[in-house]
Amino acid sequence: MLRARSLSLVAVERIARAIRPGMTQDQAAGLAMQVLQQMGMQRIWHRTLVRFGCDTLKMFNEPVAAENILGANDIFFVDIGPVWDGHEGDAGDTFVVGDDPEMAACAQAAHQLWREVSDRWRRDGLSGEALYRYAEERAQALGWRLNLEVKGHRACDFPHAIYKAGRLGDFGLCPTTGLWVLEIQIAHPQRPFGAFFEDLLSADPS
Repeated sequence: MLRARSLSLVAVERIARAIRPGMTQDQAAGLAMQVLQQMGMQRIWHRTLVRFGCDTLKMFNEPVAAENILGANDIFFVDIGPVWDGHEGDAGDTFVVGDDPEMAACAQAAHQLWREVSDRWRRDGLSGEALYRYAEERAQALGWRLNLEVKGHRACDFPHAIYKAGRLGDFGLCPTTGLWVLEIQIAHPQRPFGAFFEDLLSADPS
């Protein structure tokens, strides 16, 4: 699982570096699949998402405009679910093009919240439900809105649903290291954009 995590994080960075203003979301998603195939993934276990601008507010299954174009000052996120050697990777991160300070702050805040919540899990052994209550409190304190419909999930040998379906934010026990993905999606309090970050919960904070 840690190898799948590492490869997925590298893939997200490579995809993000290749995305340029003027691309459509559809073109960027196609590029993302090319990168994953070049890196040797076996298959995907969830569809590859690239969301620009106002579509960064939308959840996984919400419809988006495939022809939405990345602007010169814009925000976007990449969310991938590749399978590497039979194990599920899942990684997502937000990136900014141009010099909009609020967009940059939003992307950074998603990282900060993820770190604070995962640190709390390591320190206090909270349940999945309690982790997302804490995430909401911290998001509000920092001036952002947390999307509580995005609650994380299990990851495992493919397919994870035969081992444990369901969402982390509904899990009443302390999640096990290396098997659960913590997802954070936030929104700007007034402007139409947000940020997303996810990673595997691990006992090692590095």
